[in-house]
Amino acid sequence: MSYEKLAKEIIQGVGGEKNVASLVHCATRLRFTLKDNAKADKAKLEKTDGIITVKESGGQFQVVIGNTVPEVYNAIGKISNLLNDSKSESAGQKKGGKFGLGSVVDVVSSIFAPLLGVMAGAGILKGLLLIASNFNWLDKDGTTYTILFAAADSLFYFLPVLLAITTARKFGANMFTAATIAGALLYPSIIGLKDAGSETNFFGIPVVMMSYSSTVIPIILAVIAMSYLEKLCNRYIHESVKNFVTPLISLVVILPLTLIVFGPFGVYVGNGIADGLLAVFSFSPLLAGAILGAGWQLLVIFGVHWGLVPVFINNVAVYGKDSIKPPATASVFAQTGAAFGVMLKTKNKKLKTLAGSTTLSALFGITEPAVYGVTLPLKRPFIAGVIGGGVGGAIIGQAGTQAFASGAPGLLTLPIFYGPGGQGFPGLILGITVAFLLSAILTYILGFEDPVEEDDKPKEEVKAGAEQEKSANKPDAVALSPMSGTVVPLTEVPDPAFSSEAMGKGIAIEPDSGRVVAPFDGTVTVAFKKKHALAVVSDEGAEILVHVGIDTVKLDGQFFTSYIQEGDRVKAGQVLLEFDLEQIRQAGYHTVTPIIVTNTPDYKDVLSLKQGQIREQDELLHVMGSGS
Repeated sequence: MSYEKLAKEIIQGVGGEKNVASLVHCATRLRFTLKDNAKADKAKLEKTDGIITVKESGGQFQVVIGNTVPEVYNAIGKISNLLNDSKSESAGQKKGGKFGLGSVVDVVSSIFAPLLGVMAGAGILKGLLLIASNFNWLDKDGTTYTILFAAADSLFYFLPVLLAITTARKFGANMFTAATIAGALLYPSIIGLKDAGSETNFFGIPVVMMSYSSTVIPIILAVIAMSYLEKLCNRYIHESVKNFVTPLISLVVILPLTLIVFGPFGVYVGNGIADGLLAVFSFSPLLAGAILGAGWQLLVIFGVHWGLVPVFINNVAVYGKDSIKPPATASVFAQTGAAFGVMLKTKNKKLKTLAGSTTLSALFGITEPAVYGVTLPLKRPFIAGVIGGGVGGAIIGQAGTQAFASGAPGLLTLPIFYGPGGQGFPGLILGITVAFLLSAILTYILGFEDPVEEDDKPKEEVKAGAEQEKSANKPDAVALSPMSGTVVPLTEVPDPAFSSEAMGKGIAIEPDSGRVVAPFDGTVTVAFKKKHALAVVSDEGAEILVHVGIDTVKLDGQFFTSYIQEGDRVKAGQVLLEFDLEQIRQAGYHTVTPIIVTNTPDYKDVLSLKQGQIREQDELLHVMGSGS
């Protein structure tokens, strides 16, 4: 599979770069926050090879990829500016400023998703060390255990620092300032104040000292507040000094505010949630386990399971264990069993292969391919999985199984449920076994509508015909040169995102003057905040991207002056952008400028009309539509 090709199709399918407010990924899916969901072509994306399904949930437009989502995410970064330029909207300001469930889920998933991989790895190691110490395979007082335990526990101890980075990224704040504030919460002298138990004050204001290692809520609240303070400071502080004055103000204001307000509030709220959930399990562990086991995958489908992720982590931090994750594990193995039942029963070779591969990935905790690709579309297998998960969850809840570290439920993470003396662990094994087998048997008995074998050739012919008809509806267009200089073949541009034509066909120019003019009459569709690139669509529908230099996004707008905004009408030859050519070169950046027809698939071909030296407004590209 070409990840760059798939990345390009995904960007087009979500309505283009200009329609993306933010993008993160979790274990199996790309999570877009779009400016306008109506501009996304959900049906087309769902039919794209390499995409399992598309879900709109929790305020996000979620493209489910499967295990290769990191590769696709990185490919998006190579062929677009989404990972550099996109700034996520602050929570509560999305979609008209309403602060609802969708905004909360979007914020929580964006903060925790980047940490799930390393959190699972550290959780597995921590679980294995628990087993090794319980069976006396390793001496807890020995140096080997100490070294390995440091590797396993450091993520959880320094969790506020990692959450500071992901929260700052989500809210567009300075990640290094945020990490510094988190580090201050864990600073030895601050911990010493807590341990000493003496009265603490800040300029006479009483400070209730807390333990902030492994905490979640205090640092998230602190960084959100810091993001707003930074914006206020940057608005009024002069550019010549804001790079160090703004961090100074943030440190002086936010750390004391966290210790006085956010810290105690966050710790008390976290403890309250943990106590409440403990009370539910104390009332009826069997019922609580059954509800979690049956309902967990329903929460996953709607994306609201992210609301419980901070609770898992907080429970482990507060009590050293968590009772919610074990019953949810039954749901994972239940859907795995349902997919396995489909594999056994189906006569469709393609579905059998899909069900087999998704069963394997689900066994290791990645259930989205099995759920979205197999059980949910077939309906009855999904219902069988809900039933099996409920029964397995009830067994696990009644057994009193606990999780002693974080990690996505799966075969590899079973050690995180093995605590002192192994109490509750046999109940977990019994519960997930029953969930798997019962779901598989029910799927086989209840059956499903087995898809008829299909011939892919007619589909390809229809697709080809549709593409031909699409290009036939586009008239020819001629793009004039937006700058003067020397024409360079696109294949010689020192950036594979352009030279591979992954973003579209076109040409490049090594400029000899520092300005960009409109290549035709049209409308500005993209005006990047960092001013290094722009896109204009002609009245005939051809969209041209002009990207001044390579990696110049890193200049953060320095040496560039833009005269346009998105939506502006422009005339051929109108000055759109000016830049200091020599300063950019002295800063160490290539100035060769790719000029790309970004909607190349809509046309028959894109031909270069000029070689060698070229002047502004010389004919540069022939975009071939109908009659060509």
